[in-house]
Amino acid sequence: MSVNDEREDLIRRINDTQHDLGRLFTQHQSPLFSSNLTIRQLRVVMQLSTNGSASGQDLAHTLGVGLGTVTGIVDRLVAQGLVSRHEDPSDRRVRRVELTPAGATLIAEINDAGLRHYKRIMSHLDTETLRALDLVTRRMREVADKLYND
Repeated sequence: MSVNDEREDLIRRINDTQHDLGRLFTQHQSPLFSSNLTIRQLRVVMQLSTNGSASGQDLAHTLGVGLGTVTGIVDRLVAQGLVSRHEDPSDRRVRRVELTPAGATLIAEINDAGLRHYKRIMSHLDTETLRALDLVTRRMREVADKLYND
């Protein structure tokens, strides 16, 4: 087996394992699945959790949809109490959307659920394996920073 074939096989196996872990986690009451959010609504909420707030135009661009579609998505999120709209202080013609405390709590619960699953698994690993995992995840973060932040 060539080095490239081995690398491709390792990447495939790692991806398969991560996929299997994701499936396993979803079977254990993830707030993501009990929230009843559509994929687009979830994308808006996640975008707002990352950026703090966004205009309708920003969201339309991120989602790759028209402003009318974003208006409907945001209306439903407002009705669920997950986001609010307010006037942009620098341009009163623009409405900004941001997470409400309930929206921020939902995102925290989704993130925390995944972390709880990983922490539970890691608590059963020996110290040597944890050291190796620490090294690998730090290296992955370094590569991700170079790929996405440069």
